[in-house]
Amino acid sequence: MSKRRTKTAPPGPSHMRTGLLLLTVAVLTSCRDPRAEANIAQAMMEVGATLSNMQQEYAILQSEVDSLRTVVARQDTLILRLGSHVGMPISPR
Repeated sequence: MSKRRTKTAPPGPSHMRTGLLLLTVAVLTSCRDPRAEANIAQAMMEVGATLSNMQQEYAILQSEVDSLRTVVARQDTLILRLGSHVGMPISPR
């Protein structure tokens, strides 16, 4: 048994043109505008800063709500005590 080697023909001009066209399309579609990339990066930085500010404001609001709850609890206790001293029955909530 002998193995026969067959020669394949070198790529023709149409194959080379197709390859060159595909390479050109790949290069052109992979290039991005640096200004657009910079704008996107700037927008992402602004979104991050805004999100950080919102988190800080939420923490401040939460502490204010907690403080107000404490004040309301003290006032309820004071009203209940005053009511019991004067003999006026006040039912707790």
